[in-house]
Amino acid sequence: MNLLSDRLDHIYRTTPHLEGERGQTGLVKASGASKSVVNQWLTGKIKSMDIRYALNIERELGFSHIWLMTGEGDARQAPFHGLKDGMPVRPADNDDAEFVQIRMVKLRLSAGITGFQTEPERRDGGTLGMRRTWIERHNYHPDHLMAILVKGESMEPALYAGDIVIINTLDTKLVDGAVYAFNYEGEAVVKRLTRDAGKWWLMSDNPDQRKYHRKLCQGNACIVIGRVVRKESDRI
Repeated sequence: MNLLSDRLDHIYRTTPHLEGERGQTGLVKASGASKSVVNQWLTGKIKSMDIRYALNIERELGFSHIWLMTGEGDARQAPFHGLKDGMPVRPADNDDAEFVQIRMVKLRLSAGITGFQTEPERRDGGTLGMRRTWIERHNYHPDHLMAILVKGESMEPALYAGDIVIINTLDTKLVDGAVYAFNYEGEAVVKRLTRDAGKWWLMSDNPDQRKYHRKLCQGNACIVIGRVVRKESDRI
């Protein structure tokens, strides 16, 4: 099923409660997209699906977001955020009701590809315990949180190499001044996003702007993975 419209036809054929709602409320509700966007999916005017809509459908209807975006893999295999050879990003099992163990991962990316693979980050046991009350207070979904290590000096003094940041992969809405993880030309980077002259730019917090100059965030060369919502650091 190389066409997005074909994949959506398959969803309608195999999901009984969506019958009779073609292009209407069923897929609109499941995806969170507007009726206009859904109709453009179905008619082929929009040929690819944004990851945030694909993840919503995965959560609501059980269809793999990777299959929705690329046509690859099993339609009903919903591997959260890992591609077919990667480790799923999902909360680790634990018996402590007060904490949710967020997986620590390494990102494996390809240039121009919205989806991503993960592999375990073995540091400190491979998980980061976060209070359940913090997750609930911010209405986060633990299945869509992951923790990664900061690399390099570009975000000092806000973030240092070795710090841990938690990424909410459901939050890809661009906000001026917020910090995100990006797939930038196939490389995982953590940068602050700024709006200038009608364009979005990736900025480093390091004051040495000659070495860490801003980069234009545009098209498939700059894909948002998720917003950084928390950091853990040994620096005081």
